[in-house]
Amino acid sequence: MYAEEQKINNNFDVDVDIIMPAADTREMPFVDYTIIRSTVATVFTEPHNLLEHFIRDIHGGLKELFPESEKIRVCIRKLHPPMPGQVAYAQVVYEG
Repeated sequence: MYAEEQKINNNFDVDVDIIMPAADTREMPFVDYTIIRSTVATVFTEPHNLLEHFIRDIHGGLKELFPESEKIRVCIRKLHPPMPGQVAYAQVVYEG
């Protein structure tokens, strides 16, 4: 978002929850976490100005890959953002 942030390396934590429908009449749904990891990594190869843009692209990509999901929650934390004081992280969460 800020010009100085584009000059320094940023570290991020990303959490993804995929809620799948479960019924008593079928096996537990399978979600391959390597696909989730690959989707997140691919989105982070492209520059984005806002955490919300990363979340939009991660969520959209996962929704395409897992259309049967009931809900997908993506949380991104920028670790130690450059701001006054001791700030552990800035976080954005989207669930839908």
